[in-house]
Amino acid sequence: MTTLVPGSPTLTRDALTVLQPGFTGTTAPDWLLRRIGEGLCAVGLFGRNIASPGQLAALTARLRAERDDVLVAIDEEGGDVTRLEVRGGSSFPGNFALGAVDDTGLTRAVAHELGRRLAACGVDLNWAPSADVNSDPDNPVIGVRSFGADPHLVARHTVAYIEGMQAAGVAACTKHFPGHGDTSVDSHHAMPRIDVDLDTLHARDLVPFRAAIAAGSQSVMSAHILLPALDPDRPATLSPRILTGLLRQELGYEGLIVTDGMEMQAIASTYGIERGSVLAIAAGADALCVGGGLADEGTVLRLRDALVDAVRTGELPEERLADAAARVRALASWTQAHRARGAQAEPRAASEVGVPPAKRGGGTAPGTDIGLVAARRALTVTGAPEPFTAPAYVAAFTPAANIAVGDETPWGVGAELARLLPGTASGTYACDAPVERVLRDAGERRIVAVVRDVHRHAWMAAALDALLAARPDTVVVEMGVDQAPPRGALHIATHGAARVCGTAAAEVIAGA
Repeated sequence: MTTLVPGSPTLTRDALTVLQPGFTGTTAPDWLLRRIGEGLCAVGLFGRNIASPGQLAALTARLRAERDDVLVAIDEEGGDVTRLEVRGGSSFPGNFALGAVDDTGLTRAVAHELGRRLAACGVDLNWAPSADVNSDPDNPVIGVRSFGADPHLVARHTVAYIEGMQAAGVAACTKHFPGHGDTSVDSHHAMPRIDVDLDTLHARDLVPFRAAIAAGSQSVMSAHILLPALDPDRPATLSPRILTGLLRQELGYEGLIVTDGMEMQAIASTYGIERGSVLAIAAGADALCVGGGLADEGTVLRLRDALVDAVRTGELPEERLADAAARVRALASWTQAHRARGAQAEPRAASEVGVPPAKRGGGTAPGTDIGLVAARRALTVTGAPEPFTAPAYVAAFTPAANIAVGDETPWGVGAELARLLPGTASGTYACDAPVERVLRDAGERRIVAVVRDVHRHAWMAAALDALLAARPDTVVVEMGVDQAPPRGALHIATHGAARVCGTAAAEVIAGA
């Protein structure tokens, strides 16, 4: 291995290489282009950077004009977490819906089509899928982002997702290692602690990650969670025992290890992002994700300098930083080689993944409507559908969205139901809204109550009970985790709040 001189251009370049920063705006700022020229090897995109597929393609082309192998990353899970369609809602159901169908061919086809669209826009690293086993139904940050609560179901769909995404030429990033499913704390806000024994960890949480590694996932994302059974002192992202001992040595993973967002409060409020970044690379991480909240040149320079200074003081071995940078460049080479080839691959048609003809929708050209096909198949309908013959009133009971999902993406059934039943109106209600207001707003129209994780929100459950007592013919649409018993004259569980999930539910309500 080449000996590096602390503070040398090679060291500074390596420090830039391991960063995956974000930026603001829909065009690349000059500072970002300049840093790419100096060695920055990856850029993270968020909803704020995307206006249209054409604009995104032009943006990524501009980035690659500076460096043709730059990694362009995005957090595009589909379902509730979308960046490509942040303003309108996703064309693809999320993991929970796919797990509810439990057809790995369908999951593979959905991931492939999503990957094809990413590749067509110049994105080649997707911070997905979530391989977390959602063992705690009260989990505030994973929920419908998980394929489910069964480790083996999660494992087989994680593999199918990776295969579909990477066949399209986009590197998958399996997250959040070693599993974020058994927590009641959102790591965006604080440090979750998971008190689980090693036997449970291996039999439950690690099962999907073992499968992902065997399937060739090009990257794995660490979780900002404290697991005393593995390391009582440091969260997974900063733990040599977990990243190097468990992931590298015990599980044999050789690909890129990416951190979750370093500005998340689990790290930032405990260690600070500079100190946390140094500890993460020292622990075995190869790339630092930052930019969801901090998206400026100053952040990039602070982290670059913190890494260089840590090498200079001996806190961070220069060989460890060089190894991390080499892994980033190796993934960049993989994506560069697979980009053109993957984008040309044909996704599987709906008819090839076990879709009944009546559920395929209008036209089944390969990949064109696979998301809606999947959303229709994911519905669980309890009660006898009695199609509405008059305009409805849609009452959406809205909880606060978690940061990963964001509150800017629309959800529900109101827009599609208004298209199918002209004259349908909608209202949004929070925890302080009296049910009398819903009844007044609805008037004589039949009510469709839309909820999200009603089992986690006592105010929502109480409001729904009061509404059903007053109007027993109310239709209930649950767009989160369907943990509570079905309620209403007709109960539809969509297993997610993607736009297509709302469309599929509206079709049932309207008899379309």
